[in-house]
Amino acid sequence: MSSLIRFFTSVKVAITLLIILTLASILGTLIPQGRSHEEYLLHYGQLANLLEKLQLTKLYQSFWYLTLLFLFGLNLTICTLLRLPPKIKRLLQPRVDFKPPDLEALRFHHSLSLNLSLDSADQALREILKSRHYRWGEKKTETELTINARKRMAGIFGSDIVHLAILLILFGGIISGLLSFRTDLALHEGEVAEVAWAGFSVRLNSFETEYYPNGQVKDWKSSLTVVENGREIVSKIVEVNHPLNHKNFMFYQSAYGWDWDKAEVELLLRSAEAEAGEKRVKVKTGEKIKVDDETEIQLHRFLPDFVLDENKQPFSRSNEPNNPAALVEITKNGEKAFSGWLFARFPEFSQLHPGKGSSLSAELKNYSASQYSVIHVSRDPGTRFIWAGCILIMLGLALAFYWLPREIRFYLRSEGGRTALTAGGIATKNRESFAKEMETIIALLRKKK
Repeated sequence: MSSLIRFFTSVKVAITLLIILTLASILGTLIPQGRSHEEYLLHYGQLANLLEKLQLTKLYQSFWYLTLLFLFGLNLTICTLLRLPPKIKRLLQPRVDFKPPDLEALRFHHSLSLNLSLDSADQALREILKSRHYRWGEKKTETELTINARKRMAGIFGSDIVHLAILLILFGGIISGLLSFRTDLALHEGEVAEVAWAGFSVRLNSFETEYYPNGQVKDWKSSLTVVENGREIVSKIVEVNHPLNHKNFMFYQSAYGWDWDKAEVELLLRSAEAEAGEKRVKVKTGEKIKVDDETEIQLHRFLPDFVLDENKQPFSRSNEPNNPAALVEITKNGEKAFSGWLFARFPEFSQLHPGKGSSLSAELKNYSASQYSVIHVSRDPGTRFIWAGCILIMLGLALAFYWLPREIRFYLRSEGGRTALTAGGIATKNRESFAKEMETIIALLRKKK
């Protein structure tokens, strides 16, 4: 048992765990967290499979990362619990059973003889210590008096408060890793979506994209309303860095996009047989419409950014209309006249397959889709612990570095109308300042001769 305690109180173990956690956190910063498998494949190729197996794509929820946090927290906890009892005893039970050799062994010590009785020396010393904001405990007999004067003793707990603060932050991190909730809501104007684990819904009243004069996006604004039990609770315009907070659920403006699955395209049809020669028609995804008594057209699929994957299968590289393409099928008199992909920006590369003897041709002229707002929803129950830990760290550091404990022990012995005094001081930091203060106290006592 003792060897196990020594292991978990080892400074080397703590430093090793801290280094591993730091390196892992750097990886978690460099590797985007919580993305889709396809996105990791696009960025990292076959390396994506290894990253996902090592849980580096969900680092802060991974078993091994949380285990490291637990071990580091256990190390701090045991160290703190072992150090606290002696400090509490020192605070509550100041030592007053010392002799001159004990004081002379201290780094700061003085000896002098006062032309005062023991009671008068006691009174003079009390006045001086009180003026220097010391508090003391004493033990007195007819011929001897011991005094333990101290101040700023709360400073001895500075490091322990820092340890407690780090434990709170670690606990908050573990809670966040296990119980945090994050999701994205893609909402069209007027659409209501229920928030998982929240017990309420959110409605997108309106969405607006502001642009700079050069055409770049300036800002996104989503007007949100929280609906609970059929009642509107709160409304707010959410912008980037201006979230909505309701019942510890945060709603951030994340992105925007177009619902290309419900796109509407405009096609230009040409027929050598028709008198007009050309005709424009609009058709929605999945819809089949009649152009005339003989011709029907159906839009099977629309991709805003057409590319082919490694298996030569079409997919959209992004949600931006960088390479719009529509998969259409045209029939005439029940027979297939055209089928294939039409490209808006590269009409000459259209993958159309004309039917036998067909005089029809088609061109993708325009496209549109309803816009939606992407709202990122998060709830992090560990945040409160993390903020509390940050505040405690500042308090602990302030106590450790600016509220330095000082202790002076006095031994007074009556010697026939005079008093022999021996003083010893204890200070772990800022010793030069303490030495000057102790010399000042001794100098004031000398004047009492």
